[in-house]
Amino acid sequence: MRILIIEDEVKIAHYLVQGLNESGYQAECVHEGLLGLERLKQNSYQLVILDVMLPDIEGWTILKVLRQFSQVPVLFLTAKDHVLDRVKGLELGADDYLVKPFSYIELLARIKSLLRRHQPVSENLLRLGDLSMDLIQHTACRGEQMIDLSKKEFELLRYFMQHPNEIVSRRQIASHVWNINFDTDTNFIDVTVRRLRSKIDDDHDLKLIHTIRGLGYKFSEHNI
Repeated sequence: MRILIIEDEVKIAHYLVQGLNESGYQAECVHEGLLGLERLKQNSYQLVILDVMLPDIEGWTILKVLRQFSQVPVLFLTAKDHVLDRVKGLELGADDYLVKPFSYIELLARIKSLLRRHQPVSENLLRLGDLSMDLIQHTACRGEQMIDLSKKEFELLRYFMQHPNEIVSRRQIASHVWNINFDTDTNFIDVTVRRLRSKIDDDHDLKLIHTIRGLGYKFSEHNI
C-alpha cells in the first residue's frame, strides 16, 4: 500500500514515513503542495495524508484540485482544530480528519479503516458501473455482453479498472502494462487504447475511457 504524505514539518514527516514503513506500508513524503499534486498525477497511491497549512498552497486547494482527477482517500492531519475546519475538510471531499498533536496508534487505526473501506469487494473481481472483470476466469463483460479481449487489451483494462477516476499517463501505462520504463515516441499505447475503447464503449451511451489531452487517460463513469 503506497501512502503519500504532504507535510512541511520535517520532524513530523520523518516520524510518519519511518513509522508507516515499519508498519508495512510504502510511505513517502513531500514538503510542498504543488510537488505533492505532481506526484499524485504521475503515480498511484492508496492513501494521502495531507496538511492544511503548507508553504506554497493550502491543503484545501490541493484537495479541490485532486478531486478533479482522483478519488484516492485523503486524511487531513493538521493543527487546525476548529469544528468549522473539520466540516470544511470533509465537505471538500476528505475521508477523515485528525488534529495535531495526535497519537500514532490512532492514526494507524484510521489508516487501516480507510484502506479497508476503499478495498474492492474481491481482489479477483473488478467492477465499474456495468463493466466487470474476473481476473481468475480472465473474462470481461459489459452488462450481459461478454467482451473478447487480447492479452494486452485485458492487461490494459485491468490497469484502468484498478485505477478508476485517476488520470494515468502513457508512461505509467507503458511501465505497468508493457514493462517499458522510459518514454517512447511510438503510438502502440494509443492504438491499443483505441481498440479497447471500440470494444467496451462503442455500443454504449455511457463512455468509460476518456482522453485527457496532454496528460493521458481517465477511466471513469463521469463525463469529462
